[in-house]
Amino acid sequence: MEQYFPYGDKEIAYLKGKDKRLAEVIDKVGMVKRRVIPDLFAALVHSIVGQQISTKAHETIWRKMVDAFGEVTPEKLLDLSPEALQAFGITFKKVDYIRAAARKIVSGEFNICTLRTMSDAEVCAKLSEQDGIGVWTAKMLMLHSLQRPDILSFGDLAVQRGLRMLYHHRKITRALFEKYRRRYSPYGSVACIYLWAVSSGAVTGLKDYALKDKNDGRKRKNEGDSRP
Repeated sequence: MEQYFPYGDKEIAYLKGKDKRLAEVIDKVGMVKRRVIPDLFAALVHSIVGQQISTKAHETIWRKMVDAFGEVTPEKLLDLSPEALQAFGITFKKVDYIRAAARKIVSGEFNICTLRTMSDAEVCAKLSEQDGIGVWTAKMLMLHSLQRPDILSFGDLAVQRGLRMLYHHRKITRALFEKYRRRYSPYGSVACIYLWAVSSGAVTGLKDYALKDKNDGRKRKNEGDSRP
């Protein structure tokens, strides 16, 4: 049975009281069901697979893996050759990252369960020690698996797009992002879920005010990065 990120009246009331525009979005969109993956290794694989690809491609690959494995475990992934894993639609580089994490977990070098007892900063630091895992991937795991309440990533392109659309900004600088992060805290994860909804077009009439540049006519290579 699928599980969803837990939030309710308390978080909604707080965010609506802090931000009028976000309150309007919440009223229009209603409760958003954001799927979570409680198993930490499966969630880690899910986050790595989703790096720099579109939401649709990410879901397609993940569904194939779940259908094939049932339960996504380190042992099952290591039983397959790199080529067999790549056949799901995963790049060889990501296959290397996934297999490296699986080997460390199986050998006991990396006890992934200890993440549950760490602070957000400690989780980011620990996961960033692993090959191919940066801050965005770590934060996706914290939101989608550990279900931490205050996760919002500056490196998430969908979050930046949602902020531009909601507040009519041309560009989201680090300082501007921090202003909104502080405003949403301690319920940044719920705000993040609604910014993703805005970014994906859940509210009609909102547009992206991003600055145009000379490369605008060409889709950026990493357009799908960090886009849930």
